[in-house]
Amino acid sequence: MSRTLDRGLTLHLPLLLYVVFTLLPFYSMLMLAFHAGGQVTATFHYLPIPFSLQHFRTLFDEDSFLPYLRNSIVVAVATVIVDIPIAVLTGYALSRFQFRGKTTFMLALLTTQFVPASMLIIPIFIVFKDLDLLDSLLGLVLINATFELPFAAILMRGFVSAIPFELEEASMVDGCTRFQGVLRVALPLLRPGVVAVAAFGFVGAWNNFLFALFLISDQNLYTVPVGLSYFLGEFNVDYAALAAGGVVAVVPVVCVFALIQRYLVGGLAGAVKG
Repeated sequence: MSRTLDRGLTLHLPLLLYVVFTLLPFYSMLMLAFHAGGQVTATFHYLPIPFSLQHFRTLFDEDSFLPYLRNSIVVAVATVIVDIPIAVLTGYALSRFQFRGKTTFMLALLTTQFVPASMLIIPIFIVFKDLDLLDSLLGLVLINATFELPFAAILMRGFVSAIPFELEEASMVDGCTRFQGVLRVALPLLRPGVVAVAAFGFVGAWNNFLFALFLISDQNLYTVPVGLSYFLGEFNVDYAALAAGGVVAVVPVVCVFALIQRYLVGGLAGAVKG
């Protein structure tokens, strides 16, 4: 009994502490957003009493906030649409084919994950200025897709490796070409992996602040992270409206993960196995 208790504490106590540490800021944000006072004080509100939606009304009374949401949705969805086909093809090639420079290419993909985006923002700005992609949602989609793609390709390689190649060989014996075998056999089995990669790409593009801040100067094209930063005034800060905006910004991400969580778990298990 003691051994079981010790094992339970060893496993679950760190997880419990991590969950509390992670969720406490979100809980505090919810209380601030729904509390009628909405002021940051030394007293922590355990419940939003008195309850009020005034801060959300204040948020949506701003004519610019709905465009911020629209811009974020367009950028995040378009980033996923651009990334998925390239990630699937790249991951498949890395998993199924042997070619000169494969190891170097894989190392290059991994290396990109260690380079801070802030180090590249000036040359990116110059390139986008020359290409006339500043103040453009298309430019924002391209730069987000570029930075999300290496991680997506690496994950997709794991998903493809988890699928036995014998299944594709069997389809080719039955008369399919290599490409038809991929479409009819591999791609349906890759659905959990595609969903997992799409989820990470969506969240990465949705949360990205740096590129949207430096590459977009037209307020009508701001995304939610940049738009919320302007609630921080020079002389005062509307913390309650900022918290309400944070709640609204979190909702799409939570909904996406709630809808795809069963695919996500299966996909990540396949990636680890591959």
